[in-house]
Amino acid sequence: MLESPAPAIVLFGDGRDWHGKSLIRAFKRRGIAPLLAPLNACGFSTETATGLSIPGLGDHRPEGAFVRFVPGGSFEEVTLYLGVLHALRELGVTVWNDARAIERCVDKSTTTFCLQCEGLPTPRTFAGVNRAEAEQIISALLAEGTKLVQKPLFGAQGKGLRLIEKITDLSPPEEVNGVYYLQEFVPSAQAQHQDWRLFVCAGHVVAAMIRHGESWITNIKQGARAKAAIPSQALVDLALRATASVGADYAGVDIIQAPDGRFLVLEVNSMPAWNGLQQVTRIRISDHIIDAFLDAALPPARRKGQEGA
Repeated sequence: MLESPAPAIVLFGDGRDWHGKSLIRAFKRRGIAPLLAPLNACGFSTETATGLSIPGLGDHRPEGAFVRFVPGGSFEEVTLYLGVLHALRELGVTVWNDARAIERCVDKSTTTFCLQCEGLPTPRTFAGVNRAEAEQIISALLAEGTKLVQKPLFGAQGKGLRLIEKITDLSPPEEVNGVYYLQEFVPSAQAQHQDWRLFVCAGHVVAAMIRHGESWITNIKQGARAKAAIPSQALVDLALRATASVGADYAGVDIIQAPDGRFLVLEVNSMPAWNGLQQVTRIRISDHIIDAFLDAALPPARRKGQEGA
C-alpha cells in the first residue's frame, strides 16, 4: 500500500473557532487539506530528521506553516511555542506570521519601538516596571491636561484597558504582571468614539473599516460597531509601513485620527481577527490571505498542482 503524501501545509490552531474554520474552507477550495496542529501539542525531538515533534509530520518538513493561534501559558510554555516557529523558519519553511513578527506585535512596547524606529506617528508611550516612575509620568502628562491609557503589555481585543485620569487609577503591580505600559490618550477627532482598522496582507490593504464605540474602547469584541470605509492613500501608506516595521506578512493595523487631524498608529496585530471586518466587506478575506500565503509558500508548479485537486 502506498503511503499518503505528507501534508504540505501546517495550520497552527485547533480549527474550531470561526477564523480557523474559515481558513480551512479557503484551503480546501484550493484543493489543500492543511494539517491542524495546536502549538501546545508540538515540541522538539532529537529522534526526528527535522528536530521537531509535530503530530502528523514525523520526519517531514512542511512547505508552509500558517499561524492562527498561539496559546497562552507560562513564560516557559510560550517560549517553547515560539521556539517551534523559529525553528521552522530556520529550516526554510515559509511561516505566516513568523515568530519574530508575533513577538514584536504581542509585546506592545516592542511594537512601539518598531514604529518609532521607522519614524511612524504614534501616541507618546512609556513602558517600565518601576511604579514610582510610572506615577511621575502620569503626573507630568496630567499636568499638561493629557489623560493616559494603561494597557496590558500582552493584551488583546480591548481587554484590561484602563483610562488614567488621576494617579490612583493606576493598577497595582500584580494586576499588570509588574509592567506598566502607558500610552497618551488620544480623543477622537470626531464627536463620537471611533478609529480605523486596516487589514494588510502581502503588501496590500485588503479591506478597512471604521469602528464606532459606545465608549473610548472601540474593539468589536467590546461592543463597537463596524462600518465599511475606503481609506485615503495616506492611511494606506501608514498601515503598510506599520506592518513592514514589525516584519508581518499580514496584520490588522489600528489607527486613530487626533483632534489636530494627524493619524496615529495605535497597534499592529500579528494574529488579527477579521470576523467583524468580514461583515462589512464583499471581499472574502480568508481567500485573499490564503492565496497570498500559498503564493509565498509553494513553488509555482506545486501551487498549480494543488489547485482544483
